[in-house]
Amino acid sequence: MSTKYIFVVGGVMSGIGKGVATSSIGKILQSRGYNVSAMKIDPYINVDAGTMNPTEHGEVFVTEDGLECDQDVGNYERFLDIPMRRINYMTTGMIYQSVIEKERNLEYGGKCVEVVPHIPEAVIHRIKKAGQKDRADFVLIEIGGTVGEYQNLIFLEAARMMKLAMPKHVLFVMVSYLPIPKMIGEMKTKPTQYAVRSLNTAGIQPDIILARSSQPLDKPRKQKLSIFCNLQERDIISAPDINSIYEIPVNFERDRLGDRLLEKFLLSAEGGKKRRSEMADWVKLVRTIKTAKKQVTIGIVGKYFASGEFALTDSYLSVIEALKHAIWAHHRSPNLVWLNAEKYEKDRRALKELDNLDGVVVPGGFGSRGVNGKLKVIEYCRKNNIPFLGLCYGMQLMVVEFARNIAGLWRAHTTEIDPETPYPVIDVMPEQEINIKEKRLGGSMRLGLYAAKILPGTKAAAAYEKPLIQERHRHRYEVNNKLLGRLERKGLLVSGINPERHLVEIVEIKEHPFFLGTQFHPEFASRPLTPHPIFREFIKAALRPAKKQK
Repeated sequence: MSTKYIFVVGGVMSGIGKGVATSSIGKILQSRGYNVSAMKIDPYINVDAGTMNPTEHGEVFVTEDGLECDQDVGNYERFLDIPMRRINYMTTGMIYQSVIEKERNLEYGGKCVEVVPHIPEAVIHRIKKAGQKDRADFVLIEIGGTVGEYQNLIFLEAARMMKLAMPKHVLFVMVSYLPIPKMIGEMKTKPTQYAVRSLNTAGIQPDIILARSSQPLDKPRKQKLSIFCNLQERDIISAPDINSIYEIPVNFERDRLGDRLLEKFLLSAEGGKKRRSEMADWVKLVRTIKTAKKQVTIGIVGKYFASGEFALTDSYLSVIEALKHAIWAHHRSPNLVWLNAEKYEKDRRALKELDNLDGVVVPGGFGSRGVNGKLKVIEYCRKNNIPFLGLCYGMQLMVVEFARNIAGLWRAHTTEIDPETPYPVIDVMPEQEINIKEKRLGGSMRLGLYAAKILPGTKAAAAYEKPLIQERHRHRYEVNNKLLGRLERKGLLVSGINPERHLVEIVEIKEHPFFLGTQFHPEFASRPLTPHPIFREFIKAALRPAKKQK
């Protein structure tokens, strides 16, 4: 069949779940036998998400082919269980850059290159190219930001042009918010009405409204939205707050969203029979999430939690989801505790609270803030047999702590923090040193898939059950092979190593329930139905009674 395109836009405010709504629609269509692809459009001048602060934009997700992109791309992968690529993401900066390069190469044949139509045409070209590369029946395109913002007008214009050119192949879904002001106690539709009018001014009429709110949408509100937004009642889907994002596709199917989309595309009957959703495994997962009672308490040590007076966890989204996947696989309920690394720098006695945890994770990051606190946490977990997982920077700090306190290398450190350290156990990669010196920083880290050979008889080998793996990376610094021998002689076990360049990929300690670190980011490859093996083994260790561990 000809490729169909579904644009997902946001109304009223940001952060209401466009990404998981897009992922859920994709899951529903996929469960009915269609090939689905997804794209995220970010209206930023940044060429990619790699240069943005996590507290401002959330986690930077990395694709297999090495693109640093928005965290919503991670949601697409987790829901659809297919890898996204560079073609599945675009920003304002990326599109303008491609048009300017094309103009410089005289590919416009001497024309005056203008914002309209050339920028929207470049957007449309990329959308269609993604559908072709993924051989998709449906391409879902999430337009970042909120309707009415100046930044995303160009992308709405591209969507309008596509609808004009192929009216039977393009639909629009608006994810909008219906507030319930505390002083009124009534769900209000007016903000969504204005959001639809703003979308109308861009020449677009939504085909479906996903009505986000703290409570389910009732019939009077549906009737009002139907009248003032020019939609049938059955095209307004209730999307109340829920405990788990993985329940969203199941909820949407209860409102027959999949049927409605196929009807609008005239695909409700093929070969004389209706396509039915096959989501048995997904429904089983949702049942486990809702019924698991016994908790597993995992502490996540970080510094990207605060935004003014508000606590944000989006900086570690993939880590959080990977932990949940592994915990649910063991039929347990996740209890994730946020630990501020800087607290342990000020008060060492606070480390005693780690005794109440089943396990601790130190995720990736950059810079010096909170490093000493993380080192203290790592030392405490090592000495007290608390299951520990270090990811990227977390693994590097494991090596620093081991070098200082086990190998006796006083003042050992990473040169990222202390360029003058006498024992640079973590040092900048040679090619990265040139990038830093010449300030070629955006998109220049060691990014994407790289191989690792697994050492038999290790915890890493027990997790992967195969001798060679490939995982996603995002780093400039690595374990210094010049000092590695001294660490190994003192008991540091290198259980994963890159065969091409002999770079350390996984380290662990034998005499410990679970004390393991990865230079790569295993969280990016975890899926709700297939948890990542490293996280699965970490949670398995966390489930063992503490008394047996010590």
